[in-house]
Amino acid sequence: MSETAKQSDQLLHLVFGGELESLDGVRFKDLEHLDVVGIYPNYAAAKEAWQEKARATIDIAEMRYFIVHLHRLLDPED
Repeated sequence: MSETAKQSDQLLHLVFGGELESLDGVRFKDLEHLDVVGIYPNYAAAKEAWQEKARATIDIAEMRYFIVHLHRLLDPED
């Protein structure tokens, strides 16, 4: 398998979240207390982790979790 094919199999995604200052934007209350859930090999795995965290914190209105497409940052031409 070529190096390019190996890299395409790893579409890395980061799941993280924290409490927002307000519901009107994406500014966190405390950067030192961000919850880095993990890095996942594909979107499906990241979405599953995101949903789990989002459901667990549903009672905290200002708590938000995000999925970052790391593979797009690592290879912007892709």
